[in-house]
Amino acid sequence: MALHLEEIAQAVAPGAHAVLRLDQAGWHTTTKLAVPANITLLPLPARSPELNPELSPVENLWQFMRDDWLGNRVFTSYADILDHCCDAWNTLIDRLWRIMSIGLRAWAHEF
Repeated sequence: MALHLEEIAQAVAPGAHAVLRLDQAGWHTTTKLAVPANITLLPLPARSPELNPELSPVENLWQFMRDDWLGNRVFTSYADILDHCCDAWNTLIDRLWRIMSIGLRAWAHEF
């Protein structure tokens, strides 16, 4: 995590500040973690899965593409990875109803 934060800190423009939203995993909340001065960690509240980026509609779209088109493959090169990802993405964007169904959240319609 420390190495990840260092990489992010280097990518932040001079004079800018980054805010990283993350869950409360132990490696995110440990007091031993050195957080660069140009980064603020913003932990998500406990027991709020609707705020967890891992459960976001975008993550669900990537999971769908991995499950249906990209998973369990051996890629021969970086170009091969790009070709497969582009093909999966283009196939997905032609299926608007599939995108809508993946993005729906039951909890958002309970009010």
